[in-house]
Amino acid sequence: MIVEKMMTKNVMTLAPTDTIYSALLLINEKKIRHIPIVDQNNYLIGLVSDRDLRDATPSIFRTEEFKEDLYKPISSIMKTNIISGHPLDFVEEIGAIFCENNISCLPIVKEKKLVGIITSSDLLQAFIELTGVNKPGSQIEIKIPDKPGILHDIYGIFKKRNVNIHSVLIYPEKADHTSPILVVRAQTINPFIVIEDLRKEGYEVLWPTVSGQFL
Repeated sequence: MIVEKMMTKNVMTLAPTDTIYSALLLINEKKIRHIPIVDQNNYLIGLVSDRDLRDATPSIFRTEEFKEDLYKPISSIMKTNIISGHPLDFVEEIGAIFCENNISCLPIVKEKKLVGIITSSDLLQAFIELTGVNKPGSQIEIKIPDKPGILHDIYGIFKKRNVNIHSVLIYPEKADHTSPILVVRAQTINPFIVIEDLRKEGYEVLWPTVSGQFL
């Protein structure tokens, strides 16, 4: 999945000359947490978050004393060292950027112009779609040998039972780096027929357990 397919394209923006007060109004009205700041050519030059605005806003007990602060230009508090993405970046790569830099939004830029924005909420929705948990089905976790052709063999078992696969994920087993865990989200409410076939072929099924619980 690429960013272009899931980013918000109708981005709320402000100019650097707009006031802090106008940014507060925009965030409250549109229920957003980040405002990209652009120039007259729609070039990205800054970013303001709701946290920046809270830090710049006077206390309710001293509003009158510091009222003029609300009418300072947004350029006085905006962040300029901005990390940005490209519309053709992969969502997985964007997720890594979020984690590595501890950020919750990423402006998307093409040829220096702002074309979209992606947030942590968007990433969570993408994760849900990629894993297929938003579709009815069952989750099966299988310990597999790390060798070529193993996915083809396992797909064959599901195909034999005419069970469609929504998604496939692989993550490493901490105790055994030679045997990763394959997580299959399958379009079936009763996965135990497939599980029996997998075990007959020598695969270790870690979930569902023998108790017969489903996800």
